[in-house]
Formats: sequence, structure tokens, C-alpha cells
Amino acid sequence: MADSKREIERKYEATTETRLPDLSRVAGVVAVAHLGVAELDAVYYDTEDLRLAADSLTLRRRTGGGDAGWHLKFPVASGIRDELREPLSDTLPRPFAGLLRSRVRDRALVPVVRLLSARDVHHLLDADGALLAEISVDRVRAERLTGGGATAAWTEIEAELADDGDPAFLDAVEHRLGKAGIRPSASPSKLARALAETAPERSTSPADRPRPRTAGDHVLAYVRHQAEAIVALDPAVRRDLPDSVHQMRVATRRLRSVLRTYRKILDRGVTDPVGDELKWLAAELGVDRDQEVLDARLRARLDGLPRTLVLGPVRGRLRIWSVARRNGSRRRTVAVLDGKRYLALLESLDTLLGAPPLLPAASRAPGCALPRAVLKEYRRLAARVGHALELPPGHDRDVALHEARKAAKRARYAAEAARPALGRPARRFADRMKAVQSLLGDHQDSVVAREALRTLAVQAHAAGEPSFTWGVLHGREEAAAEARERELPEVWERASRAKLRAALGG
Repeated sequence: MADSKREIERKYEATTETRLPDLSRVAGVVAVAHLGVAELDAVYYDTEDLRLAADSLTLRRRTGGGDAGWHLKFPVASGIRDELREPLSDTLPRPFAGLLRSRVRDRALVPVVRLLSARDVHHLLDADGALLAEISVDRVRAERLTGGGATAAWTEIEAELADDGDPAFLDAVEHRLGKAGIRPSASPSKLARALAETAPERSTSPADRPRPRTAGDHVLAYVRHQAEAIVALDPAVRRDLPDSVHQMRVATRRLRSVLRTYRKILDRGVTDPVGDELKWLAAELGVDRDQEVLDARLRARLDGLPRTLVLGPVRGRLRIWSVARRNGSRRRTVAVLDGKRYLALLESLDTLLGAPPLLPAASRAPGCALPRAVLKEYRRLAARVGHALELPPGHDRDVALHEARKAAKRARYAAEAARPALGRPARRFADRMKAVQSLLGDHQDSVVAREALRTLAVQAHAAGEPSFTWGVLHGREEAAAEARERELPEVWERASRAKLRAALGG
């Protein structure tokens, strides 16, 4: 994987006459070291329709300075980006190609902008000579490499926090710059400014989309949001960032669920095949995610045991078992994201959103069409919960509770999609459905954990190790499941109140 660093920086407007104030007066700064001027030459790449720029991603090949090479930047928050680096080469590094695949697909990456910068660099140092921040005055010349070759030029000041520095330090720097009349830049990056100032014509951005008005508008807005989340999370999954697989799987499930729920608004003849592929993707992501959840649960249960109940090499066996299963699932997940079937799914989502298969009900007011769909999902959930509660404890009830959990998710996601239109009643309804889902989810996790513990106990026994601890953990999981089953009637009573449903207006 490429080298990665967290980049925290701020940009400020400047002119060729702008001079930096005395930054040694910033709290914590003991010395300001002037490193001189570096000449930087960077070519920025994107698709012809600027797919990377639309999502605030930056891909460049830069020469000059101390970090020549390929740089790929992902936005984290305002002024914060994750920068990945690969050595200088003539072609796009393979790791970057994988990280960009969900956005680029089969489109070619071409040079779109060239930036020539004269960077005058200053280091702010503390009493130990350690770097606090780098301040640079950049004189930039931008050349558009597509669409007519327009040019632009400007000067800006950039303040970049040192690795592991306190972001509050940049507040102090900004205060000092502000007293000298230097104001924050309106542009988030050099590339964004270059594209804006050399653009042949203004393009439509997500901010220009019309606000939802009809039921169809609201459903499509939710579909678009989840589809964009899948694409955005793809690189995070490849980088194995925390919770990324879970979030991508949730977006996939939300999207599939809303397509099924709002079948009176979107034509099933078009959406059902897409839903089938979303179901496949969620299942593939589940291989990795389910193992991650199971690992965390078993470790937590083991950590909660008194030392006197831990007999034999329990932790070592759990670690080996977990690593073996997780490594295999990681490889499988990345292989899925590299596959043609996944890319075809992304293309089908683009097609669906580009030409949405709207039915007559889509043109109705959201206050009429959306509550009906939400309440239909509620009735499905009520039937499943009622059936599960009628069964005696055991395998059949476990299966029924799992089916109820899936219905709770659908009801929750249906309400979430309707929330922008229906407001607080939809939010409260979704919250109650989430409570039911969470309780049933913990119950299902216990079912899965008991199966894993039995497997581990059998393996330990076969290896001549004590299986006592695995039995203790199995018993505790049984007790946890029984506790969830006892809690269910009360949680369901709160979620099924008629007043809550009536407030939706359906």
C-alpha cells in the first residue's frame, strides 16, 4: 500500500506584494527558518468529465521539491485530507488505479491541469527545534490542458501543520495572519481554483440539483445518496480503514431496501435486477464484516472473564483462528471490488439515476405516497415479531427473530428515506425501528458467536487443549440471548404505539 499521511492545512489569499508578518510572535514559535524557494511542476489527472474533481479528489504527478512523485488526496474534512504517495514513474501506479476504480471505471485518466509553482518556504520551530508548521508563499501559474488551454495566475499562502501537531496551532497562525490583513482563501485547493478560473464554461455541481418536491424526488435523492456512498467508500475499504466495510455494506443494504420498499414509485422491472446485484454485493461484503464483528465480540467476552476461568492457550487459538479467517475474507473483498460484476453494478446505478424508471405515484405529494410505503414495512415487521414471540425458545425462534431483524431494517430505512419530507415523525419512527433492530441484531450476533465457540471448542479438544473456557463463553452467550428475548416485548411495545404511526400522516 502507498505511503500515507494526514494533511492539515489552510490557504490564504495573497498578492505578489503580500509579505508575511513576523510569525515568531505566534505562541509557541521560537524561530522561523527560511528554506528558500522551490520550483514545483505538477500535472493533475482526471477523467474528461472531471469525476475526481467532482468528489474533491486530487491526483497529480509532481516534480521538484522534497516530495516528488505521484500524490493522491482524499478529503476527510474541511482543510484535512489523506495524502497517499507513490514514487515518481511514467505511468499511474497500480495501487492508485485500484483506489480510483470505483470513480473512474473504464474511463481514461488524462492530464487536465498543469501547475507551475514557485514556493517560498518557511518553517515555524519550537524551543527544541521541532517543526510546528510549514508556511509557504506560492506563486502559481495554471494551464488548462483540455478545453482550449486557458491559463490563470495567482499568489496564495499555505499553512500546513506538522505531523501529529495540534490543529489549534493553526488557529494562532491564522490570527497572526489576520492581523496583517491576510484572509482565508475562498478556494479549497489549487486544483479547484485552477479548474474554476480556466473552465471553458460552468458545469453543474451537486449543489445545483433542484430540491426534492415530489415523492419521486425524495426517493431518488435517497437512492443517489446511497449510491454515492458506495463509490466513496470503495477506496476506504481497499485501504482497510476502520469501519469502512461496515459502512459500505450498510449503504448497499439501504439502497436495496429503499428500491424494494418504494416499488410503487420506481418500476420493479428495472430496479429488481439492480436489487439482486446489491444483495450479492452486501453478501460479499458480509464475509469480511461479519468476521470483524465476530472477532470483536469474542475478544470482548474473553477479556470479561476472570483469569481463573481462562484455561489453556485460549487467546492464542482465538488469534490464530481470527487472523486466518480475516485474511481470507480481506482478499475476497478486494477481489470483488476488482471484478467486472461490481463495476457493472456501479454502471447500472448510474443508468438508473440518469433515467429513473418513475411510476405515476412518483409525481404525488410526498406526504401521501411515502407514509403508505413506510407503514407497509411496519406491518411486515409486526407480523414477524408476533410470530417469533409465539415460538418457544430454540432454533426456530432464533430464525424467526433473525427474519424480524431484517424487517426492522427495512422499516427503519424506509423511514430514513422519508425523513426529509416527513420530518420529526419519520425520525422518531426510524429511531424506534433502530432500537428493535439493534436488540435483534445483538441476539443474532449471539447465535453466530455460539456456533463459532462450539467450533473453537472442538478444535481445542482435538489439539489436547482444555475446552472449559470455550464452554463458559458459550454459556454466557446463551444468557445474553435469553436477556435480549426478555427485553423484546417491552422494546416492541414502545416501537409499535399507534400514536407513533399516526404522526406519519399515513
